Amino acid sequence: MRVSHLLATKGHDVATISQERTVAEAVALLKERRIGAVVVTGKTPPLVGILSERDVVRALATHGEGALVLKVADLMSREVSVCTADSELTTLMVTMTERRFRHVPVIDGESLVGIISIGDVVKARLEELEHDKRDLLAYVSGR
Repeated sequence: MRVSHLLATKGHDVATISQERTVAEAVALLKERRIGAVVVTGKTPPLVGILSERDVVRALATHGEGALVLKVADLMSREVSVCTADSELTTLMVTMTERRFRHVPVIDGESLVGIISIGDVVKARLEELEHDKRDLLAYVSGR
């Protein structure tokens, strides 16, 4: 299954925040949208980084509540793995697991067209396996 199939079901909405905003503003956005990461935008399209709940927790452990007044650019992960709509979900799942990250922005050239979480990938894979199971049961039972 390709990322495009998952995006057709999930949608293309992506929460973004400017690298100049504060971490407190990013946390408010994470809470409001009930998400685990935001794509960070800046002068270079389509993104300059990603800020996850993990990044915020680590900063709070290091800086205390002072972390909340830092700029998003101070905490964001700058090396972001991205994929395209043509990327295979199984390959993406392996990469996400091996490199231990949970969110992958989907790009098309210089445009941000979606974001995939590990939860999205697992859900899609489970649905795929359930479909295969139904097909095999139908085949074995002669239906």
